[in-house]
Amino acid sequence: MGNSLRLFATFFLVAMLLLATGPTTSVEARTCESKSHHFKGKCLSDTNCGSVCHTEGFTGGNCRGLRQRCFCTRNC
Repeated sequence: MGNSLRLFATFFLVAMLLLATGPTTSVEARTCESKSHHFKGKCLSDTNCGSVCHTEGFTGGNCRGLRQRCFCTRNC
C-alpha cells in the first residue's frame, strides 16, 4: 500500500510539472529592411549586398526588385 501511494504521488507530480510547463511557442522577430545608401550599381550578388549592409550596421542584405536594388535587413 505504501509503495503504490508513493508511485501515485510521483506520477501525479510529474504530470503536474508537464501540465504546468505546457506547450511552448517560439516568437520570431520581425525583419525590417531599408534600401542601402552605399551600394552602387545593379545588385547581382546577395553576398556583396550583405557585405555592404554590414558596413552600414545591418545584419544582412539581399538583392530584390525589378531594378535589382540592394536592401539591407535587420531585426526590428
